[in-house]
Amino acid sequence: MGIIIGIDVGGSTTKIVGLDHQEIKSPMFIKAADPVTSLFGAFGKYIYDNGVSLSDIEKVILTGVGSAYVDQPLYGLPTGKTNEFLANGLGARHSTGLEKLLVVSMGTGTSFVRVEGDKIQHIGGIGVGGGTLQGLSRLLLKTQDIHRIAEMGAKGDITNINLQIQDICNKPLPDLPLDATASNFGKADGNASVEDIAIGIIHMVLQSIGQAAYLASLNSTITDFVLIGNLTQLPQCRPIFSRMEEMYRVRFIIPSHAEYCTAIGAALTHTANQ
Repeated sequence: MGIIIGIDVGGSTTKIVGLDHQEIKSPMFIKAADPVTSLFGAFGKYIYDNGVSLSDIEKVILTGVGSAYVDQPLYGLPTGKTNEFLANGLGARHSTGLEKLLVVSMGTGTSFVRVEGDKIQHIGGIGVGGGTLQGLSRLLLKTQDIHRIAEMGAKGDITNINLQIQDICNKPLPDLPLDATASNFGKADGNASVEDIAIGIIHMVLQSIGQAAYLASLNSTITDFVLIGNLTQLPQCRPIFSRMEEMYRVRFIIPSHAEYCTAIGAALTHTANQ
């Protein structure tokens, strides 16, 4: 059995991994101006950097919105496509070893995929994600550089931006500690620093995702939420979701290779069908 290549083709970013006997090999990503350029750039760089010959590859599996632009075999190799939500579920399940979970895929927006054993179902999503963070940052911070936004946010004070329970009540409410958010940006004024605005945007996006995920699970017995996608790499991600874990009594898990889970899942769809 040869190497299975899983590729998650986004609008301008492509993520690629190899799967060799269920072992993840050298995940990487490439940015480019369009999906096709990104895809071919990622594939070429992957096989060159890893010394992989085309003859070593058994199959290429594509997923993601950009895969719709590809209608022919990649470099003459057997090439298939798979549903992005199925790939999310398989990748998150493989990365955590869990059989019952809710996958929270934080991309441009956010999708929710319920996994219960072999049953993998897309149950919805919200239009809040990395695109929201970058769009608001362009307007308010004059940058969309995610690293710059995170750096500014690290110097900000969320209590200058968000209205918290302690600002309107001197006692905790049921299941709501005094530092829980009552209103995102509820205390912001015209003199807010860019650092405070940055941490306010980050909190609003990540809290909205976490709260929506929790609400999406209420009619199930799922208490494990697996976070995947680029936003998992924000340094503020773990502490914000850890605080929500305490409030909601659930687990938010960021697995290894969280940003590559969809590409991993794409490769796994081939082995799952064997």
